[in-house]
Amino acid sequence: MDKAKIKQELEKLAAEGLADEAPVEDPVAEVETAEEGESDPKAKKKKEEEKPRENGLLETDHAKRGFHLDVQINPDQVVQAAEILDSEGMTIEAVTGVDWLADGQFEVVYDYANTAGGEMFRVVVRARVDREQPDIPTVSEIYGGANWHERETWDLFGINFVGHPQLERFLLPDDCDYHPLRKDFKP
Repeated sequence: MDKAKIKQELEKLAAEGLADEAPVEDPVAEVETAEEGESDPKAKKKKEEEKPRENGLLETDHAKRGFHLDVQINPDQVVQAAEILDSEGMTIEAVTGVDWLADGQFEVVYDYANTAGGEMFRVVVRARVDREQPDIPTVSEIYGGANWHERETWDLFGINFVGHPQLERFLLPDDCDYHPLRKDFKP
């Protein structure tokens, strides 16, 4: 596993998804601001009012965040990201969703890890999709273990993993017509 290569390739991938006019931000400064803002109530409120994060890669402190790299990409890039990580021996640990109701979006979060040589290296990949048409390509062809994670995420959030071989109810009854982890769900 080549950590520098992973960082370089994911950074390049995320940059491909940026709009031409998007400003380039200093990832280190952004991480420092996020860490400092946790204890400052004004900074925390300002952070909550900010728009969704732009595509890009952030290096983070594993001890504080639980991962080393945090990558925000477009939905059509998740397969490429999975291929990059698979080629470097990373395994997928989880796929889940986050409902950003106020933004009208879902965020699909992929957790990858590698423990080769006794050293932990974790990467989180995030992609946002529209709540009205929550489609994102499946990574189950690259990582067979993603099959169940994607089914669970579809079952609970209603995020459609395009190309999934068996996208059907996993935890909820077959006749269920709702997705209980959506913030607007009412029992």
